[in-house]
Amino acid sequence: MRPTWMLDETAHAGPEHLDPGFVAGFDRKQGYPDPASDIEVLASYGVRSVVDLGAGTGQFAVPAAAAFDRVVAVDVSPAMLAYLGERARAAGVTVEPVQAGFLSYAHEGEPVDAVYTRHALHQLPDFWKVVALHRVAGVLRPGGVLRLRDLVYDFPSATTEQVMDGWVAGGVDDPSAGYTGADYAEHVRTEHSTFRWLLEPMLDHAGFDLADVEYDDAGLFGAYTCLKR
Repeated sequence: MRPTWMLDETAHAGPEHLDPGFVAGFDRKQGYPDPASDIEVLASYGVRSVVDLGAGTGQFAVPAAAAFDRVVAVDVSPAMLAYLGERARAAGVTVEPVQAGFLSYAHEGEPVDAVYTRHALHQLPDFWKVVALHRVAGVLRPGGVLRLRDLVYDFPSATTEQVMDGWVAGGVDDPSAGYTGADYAEHVRTEHSTFRWLLEPMLDHAGFDLADVEYDDAGLFGAYTCLKR
């Protein structure tokens, strides 16, 4: 039973992610990120088992299942997991689906070699990000790898208005083809992307060392490889 003080993650996932109609077009809207580089990073650390938190439609989990021995795909959305299951069956791979989130996932079996998460942690406010990262550490073996991709802000806070104005102005016109300016504006208003100088101490407090960090030129998207101490 969820403690009375615990956040309900389904309320922070965005109602559209629970809608089968939205999920059916999710990949087209989000794009089709190639998971090969993330799989290569994890494989370079000798990873054989992975938990994918916020697995969505399985863009990472399904290809990862062809590369690793065990892949657990965790998502709060039944619609996302149903889509992921169909994709895994079509690919002929085995993925273990679990309906849960960062704060409710209860791992079964031995600690895993890696946790992967892409564009999901920002759905939690900063207090809950710290709780979530401690829970991630609890799933990993010592020396295990956290591969984290997310919308994280790496620009001077004094330039926030200019950066956000530019980001919103760069949205696409067709909402079926990608994220519009209105989508970006809604993200800034209602979701919980944080600054790099706030996220990195959270990772440290949760017991992670930074092995590699990359950001895009705009300072909006970060990719982290972290090792559990």
